[in-house]
Amino acid sequence: MKFTLSWLKEHLDTDADLDTVLEKLTAVGLEVEGLENPGDALRDFRIAQVVSAEKHPNADKLQLLKVDTGSGDPVQVVCGAPNARKGMVGVFAAPGTYVPGIDVTLGPAKIRDVESFGMMCSERELELSDEHEGVIDLDESVAAHIGDSYVEWAGLDDPVIDIAITPNRQDCMGVRGVARDLAAAGLGTLKPLAVPTIAGEGAPSIEIRTDDPDGCPAFFGRTVAGVANGASPDWMQKRLRAIGQKPISALVDITNYIMIDHGRPLHVYDRSTLGDAIFARRATNGEKVIALNGKEYTLDDSMTVIADEKGVHDIGGIMGGEHSGVQDETSEIVIECAYFDPPRISR
Repeated sequence: MKFTLSWLKEHLDTDADLDTVLEKLTAVGLEVEGLENPGDALRDFRIAQVVSAEKHPNADKLQLLKVDTGSGDPVQVVCGAPNARKGMVGVFAAPGTYVPGIDVTLGPAKIRDVESFGMMCSERELELSDEHEGVIDLDESVAAHIGDSYVEWAGLDDPVIDIAITPNRQDCMGVRGVARDLAAAGLGTLKPLAVPTIAGEGAPSIEIRTDDPDGCPAFFGRTVAGVANGASPDWMQKRLRAIGQKPISALVDITNYIMIDHGRPLHVYDRSTLGDAIFARRATNGEKVIALNGKEYTLDDSMTVIADEKGVHDIGGIMGGEHSGVQDETSEIVIECAYFDPPRISR
């Protein structure tokens, strides 16, 4: 179970430092297996501003930038990023900086016979995401921070804690559960949780039920219409990436975030792919489903599945199906919240 220190402190009101938190976690049986700080590899990267951008004299696709790094006169940087321009604020790596995304320690270089002293960096070069179509483009208001540490400004200096969870402590498979345990042990106070009540409007567009009470004793859902499935907020993507989760889309990221934050797995369907009802039932021998990982699985009658009248969509408690997964154009969803029999899921 991974979480960041700042994430934990959103649920736990405490002034305890990192070492104290780590000691208390192990003392209450949540053994610390690992500790890392993604910001450590990015200490040398600075916020910088492009003060001029001109065409490279010997290459059509390169530009010659003058970059204000906050340490004196602007430095000359040869850059091939299509979004580099005068006035933009980004992230600069000076000669001598190790760039993890390309596994290179920079030095002064000549590119098409023109000297270059450092580079403006993309998110992929900093291993923040897979984005590499252009360099990081910060809001120009960030120009007030020229020369400052990018790690500190962006809040990336946040230790990631990895704890071992024994099978009897599923209550600590969420950050709030861990915070509750630490509060009970005297390390601060559990912050109150504000859960808004959101009234429904009109009749639901789908019937939701369980036809396998042994395998799925509780199966609930809610439809939400008028959604727009773009990218999730930056703060959410940052937290998911920090613990090894790849951001996918707002709808998927929100369900993953809730699972990690509260230990409550959810699944979200594209309503347009479902029939008049969705229900938990036993699979039949030989039924097949293509899961979200693109693989086809052959099922048997020991398994609980989520299906509609047309066929199987999910392997209950294991993985969602490819057919009913949300897409960029999804505008109405069904959120599933279910309890599946743990021994059956384990088998």
